[in-house]
Amino acid sequence: ILEDLVNLIRTRKKNPLEGSYTNKLLKDKLLSKDKVLEEIGELLEAVEKNTNKIHEAADVFYHLLVYLESNNIKFEDIEAELKKRKN
Repeated sequence: ILEDLVNLIRTRKKNPLEGSYTNKLLKDKLLSKDKVLEEIGELLEAVEKNTNKIHEAADVFYHLLVYLESNNIKFEDIEAELKKRKN
């Protein structure tokens, strides 16, 4: 599913869709950064309070993937790095 999400983000990047939240984040790197930080904070709070953990974790993944793609950091490169660390 993460690869599907990355592909969707890349599609929006290549072919912007009017009114797309993803495109808004891709265009505004500061907003994208702020959303990553905000969502991480919300996840930490949800874990501490034992509420909405899955929802907030999904938000972190989404916003982080958009942020990475907007800064030309490829998901495949991150996967490769994680594979190297596996050993």
